[in-house]
Amino acid sequence: MTQPINRRRFVLKTVGASLALPGLPSLMANSVGGNSAVQATSGAGIGARRFVGIGNLLGFQRKSFFPETTGKGYEKTPLLEPLIENRKNLTVYRGLDHGVKGGHFAVHSFLSGVLNSEAKSRADGNVSLDQFMAEEIGTQTRFPSLTVGSEGGIHGGCQIAWTRSGVRVPPITGPADLFEKLFVDIPQDQKARRKHENHLQASILDSMMDEANFLSRSVNREDKEKLDEYFTSIRDVEKRLEFREKWADYPKPKAPFEKPSDKGTVEDLPMLYELIALALQTDSTRIATLEIGGSFLPHDLGIKKSYHGLSHHGHDEEAVGHLITLEKYQIMHFNKFISRLAGIKDGDRSLLDSTTVLFGSGMGDANTHKNSDLPIVLAGGGYRHGEFVKVDEKVNHKVPLCNLYVDIAQKMGLEIDQFGTSTGTFS
Repeated sequence: MTQPINRRRFVLKTVGASLALPGLPSLMANSVGGNSAVQATSGAGIGARRFVGIGNLLGFQRKSFFPETTGKGYEKTPLLEPLIENRKNLTVYRGLDHGVKGGHFAVHSFLSGVLNSEAKSRADGNVSLDQFMAEEIGTQTRFPSLTVGSEGGIHGGCQIAWTRSGVRVPPITGPADLFEKLFVDIPQDQKARRKHENHLQASILDSMMDEANFLSRSVNREDKEKLDEYFTSIRDVEKRLEFREKWADYPKPKAPFEKPSDKGTVEDLPMLYELIALALQTDSTRIATLEIGGSFLPHDLGIKKSYHGLSHHGHDEEAVGHLITLEKYQIMHFNKFISRLAGIKDGDRSLLDSTTVLFGSGMGDANTHKNSDLPIVLAGGGYRHGEFVKVDEKVNHKVPLCNLYVDIAQKMGLEIDQFGTSTGTFS
């Protein structure tokens, strides 16, 4: 006879996750109750491949973004003007997207190519490119990846990074928190307490896994699928515990400056870019993402209306003008980030040569809620750059943005030929 189950026994809150045994209908009938001076530590990471993905929640004004002329001789547009000094280090793409619909609620597919609502039918779910690569190479650094962005807002906070099990990766929300994560060691008494917690949590996870394995022999096919998802969540937490244990006794790099005041993501984009550059340079991580959300509104630009409100401009000239100002500001600091990486030595080349930087949005036109024809810029990474590439779907078959992601993952050393909704490698 199947033993009654009390699901309250199998709950664990640890390492930023909450695990609870899922409801299993096939057993419920028997259940009760129903900076450049900073050096990479010990030479680690010199020449290693790195990736940074930067996403904008509301897209860019395409008429002011895309050139008309393709190839190396493309003209300077109002929004690409800040990038001209780095044009030899980047490529602008037009005509790429994921073929999804949903407006603001589909922006989360930017680095995955897959809507969260459709993820359950896919082996890899809607895992984002950064987390997909972190699974393979994340063990080599203190942080498998860093996700930076805003929380709150009408669209539920940072949507750029997703695990294979369909869980949104909560972001680091400001420069002060990111600085502490990178450079501030916890006191020795806290380290000892954390080690004890790690061992206790690992023991609990073992018990949870044993119990779930036992239950798997007594449930139907539908509940086995639920348990498989549960096993995946347990293994995710186990990996995070292993990472935390591995790096517990290694000192963090020395901070190059004092902890910044926490003015928040929306006001201190330059500092966030600087800290991401330092995270790469010190080999604290090799994978990072930054999402610029709908609340982005630097006070020094003198714009009083909300960024999200302006995005629904209805072709009002003043609103479009404010949007171009906001978007140009973002691109200006993206350009400074590229220049910063180009100025940091990484062995016999620059950090930009080692780092593939993707910049764009899952939104093609926020005013009409379209997720097609996405603005995409690829910089660094050792690619041949300097062009505007337009993929004309009237002449060629539709080329998914995920085809480019396959190339990026291969450049990072992953032996794959498919990611998300890709149909091949990018050519």
